[in-house]
Amino acid sequence: MNEREKSDRPVVPVKLPNNAARAAAEVVEGRGLREGNVVGKTRPGLRAGVSGSSALDRVRGIAEKDKGARFTALLHHVDVDRLRAAYWALNPRAATGVDGVTWREYGIDLEENLRDLHARVHRGSYRPKPSRRAYVPKPDGRQRPLGIAALEDKLLQRAVVEVLNAVYEADFLGFSYGFRPGRSPHQALDALAVAIQHRKVSWILDADIRGYFEHIDRSWMTRFLEHRIGDRRVLRLVQKWMSAGVIENGERVDTLQGTPQGASVSPLLANVYLHYVFDLWADRWRRLRARGEVIVVRFADDYIVGFQYRDDAERFHTELRDRLAQFNLELAAEKTRLIEFGRFAAERRQKRGLGKPETFAFLGFTHICAKDRRGRFALRRVTEKKRLRAKLKAIKDELKRRRHLPVPEQGQWLERVVRGHCRYYAVPGNIRAVTTFRDQAQRHWFKALRRRSQRTDLDWERMGRLADRWLSPTRILHPWPEQRFHATTRARSPVR
Repeated sequence: MNEREKSDRPVVPVKLPNNAARAAAEVVEGRGLREGNVVGKTRPGLRAGVSGSSALDRVRGIAEKDKGARFTALLHHVDVDRLRAAYWALNPRAATGVDGVTWREYGIDLEENLRDLHARVHRGSYRPKPSRRAYVPKPDGRQRPLGIAALEDKLLQRAVVEVLNAVYEADFLGFSYGFRPGRSPHQALDALAVAIQHRKVSWILDADIRGYFEHIDRSWMTRFLEHRIGDRRVLRLVQKWMSAGVIENGERVDTLQGTPQGASVSPLLANVYLHYVFDLWADRWRRLRARGEVIVVRFADDYIVGFQYRDDAERFHTELRDRLAQFNLELAAEKTRLIEFGRFAAERRQKRGLGKPETFAFLGFTHICAKDRRGRFALRRVTEKKRLRAKLKAIKDELKRRRHLPVPEQGQWLERVVRGHCRYYAVPGNIRAVTTFRDQAQRHWFKALRRRSQRTDLDWERMGRLADRWLSPTRILHPWPEQRFHATTRARSPVR
């Protein structure tokens, strides 16, 4: 099994270009990353798939050079070796599908199982099992439906996604960051922060697509895939996965549209759909119809569009509604708004007698117009309150369930949770929220331990020693957005 590649690039400040809005857009959105993703091998990971082999190098090269090429022979790349690598990349502790087969059980006779799966796929007798429907609570109290696929379907989807990534990484635009090899939420956050602080952004369109995964039109999806994929066997596999249905309350339910969230193939299909529906359209709109600068950052179905002029923002918003309607999608009116935001937003609003600029949330962070110690504009990013409250509530409930377990076992579990939270949210300017999270988690642990017995001798002094033993102190773990962004895109942008 290939180990995860790690890159320790030096942080080198790079001067942004000051001419040509189009050229600047390439740099701010990390457009140069596309070259690295296309030519290089696919990075391993839970989302990206297993390491790309040299057999896909020719596919990558053709996809990059010929944007109109259709690939008529792709399934032969899904061989036993790729299936085996996909199996080892799966999470051994992941929930099981409707067949109840665990990762360890499938691996008892792994080679025979993989050869049998490979044979069924290539002779056309493979049939995916329906997904098991599960619900995950969202921060706003609603339930997010997830489809948990059978293990065999997971690893086959993973192998096919790796092959398809070799084609589509050459097509996806630079401002698309979600669930792509070598890209992460923090890269999207960095690109957005650099754009707001260094580009002419005065208005932000904070929009949300209503029930995106559930409303993907399968006929349009097939047509989009056929632009690049000419291998009918691969297309049939994708169609089988989309129409496999779900098992809910012991009964099979056929789904007529959408892709099941939670399936390994869903993120790629979602990116392909929005690539044709949104990305290409938005990129063309800002080049041909915008009067001023326009920046776009998209992570899966979450996206932020920034504008220099309000009239551009209003026209884009109106035309975007019409564009999405053509493909069975719509904006959630209650979650879509246009706000004044940017370097000069506070000053302009003060002159008009208005209050502070509104804030917006993106990828778990609330973005705020603030000032640094010198009085200059600074973009502040803090943990979104509803996510913070939801996570703390989940910790409180879980600690109640675990309170009679040995203290070291509780401490190890809570340390993993706090460390994982800090690993994502410990960005510059957010140390107060991260520290609050740790302190509140410690408080919930204290209350849970005191309820173990009516005659407990646990006080805050002893609790402090337990927290010092098990919970790591909080600190900033991420560099400033400009440092990491410039280091990541250095020497890769086509404008340099």
